[in-house]
Amino acid sequence: MHNKNDAQLQESYISISPLMLVPGKRGRFDVHLLQGNGFVLYTKADEHFTSAHRSRLCEGGVCEVYIQKEQEIFYKEYVEDNLGLVLLDDNASLIDRARLLHEASLGIVQEAFERRLPEHIVRQKDFQRVVLAVQQTVRLLAEGQSFKALAQFISHDYRTFSHCVHVFLYSSALLQAYKLDEETMIQAGVGAMLHDIGKTVIPSEILLKPGALSNQERSIIQTHADHGIMLCNHFPLGQVTMDCILHHHEKLDGSGYPMGLTKELISLPVRAVTIADIYDAMTTNRSYCKAMNPFQVLRIMRDEMFGELDIEMFKNFVKVLSGADLL
Repeated sequence: MHNKNDAQLQESYISISPLMLVPGKRGRFDVHLLQGNGFVLYTKADEHFTSAHRSRLCEGGVCEVYIQKEQEIFYKEYVEDNLGLVLLDDNASLIDRARLLHEASLGIVQEAFERRLPEHIVRQKDFQRVVLAVQQTVRLLAEGQSFKALAQFISHDYRTFSHCVHVFLYSSALLQAYKLDEETMIQAGVGAMLHDIGKTVIPSEILLKPGALSNQERSIIQTHADHGIMLCNHFPLGQVTMDCILHHHEKLDGSGYPMGLTKELISLPVRAVTIADIYDAMTTNRSYCKAMNPFQVLRIMRDEMFGELDIEMFKNFVKVLSGADLL
């Protein structure tokens, strides 16, 4: 039985699957094993983690290794640098790969949003990190049950950066049904990831206001699509990406903003991002509104937004949610 000190000791470590460590790659963190009531060093920081290291763990039935929390930042850096190799490792379970990808994407988008991309000299690197995360996710989603695995990690607490990651996951899974080429999928994914980047310049007292917005406050929030394009104008955005950032609040009946576009002027990727945006926003807890259950949200989308959304795409979205056991 562990005593209080044992519990405190374990709280200073995080557990990971040894399959998340790539043979032949170095990480700036120590890897520990839990033995009895304490931790023992397995590999040192900057030491090559080899196939032999992994094999010994697997042969010994070790399913978890441990990293000190103070070195977690180095582990996240390592994950991001080796994400593609981990995702291609068939020895790792789909659930483990999905968890890793989701966590990495959240971290990348959170940093990009908090730094407001263009305000730092590292902005180009941040943008490339977003693109890489999208590329890896699009390729993982091409595997049959990948969205079902990723969907398990979608939370219901609204934060702008996590909302963007979830809109990306929903819309990418939806667009899989339309057999778009990989480049279009990646451009749409980057647009979904950055669709609300413009909200980083909206005053927090308006963005997080718990009560109803005034007309003036609503008008200010509606500028976030234009701000989003301006914030990203230093990056090599494709047309699909720009459309998703600028037009994700447009509606088929012309009632949306900022340009009041109608049916034929709203592209397929934008329609997917719009549906995903509405669904995720309404199924998460926000400062001014509690989350609604999925069936309630889908009923509202079907009945009250019938002329605004692509109804055939909406039906496909319901199938995607159902296939991922989200309904």
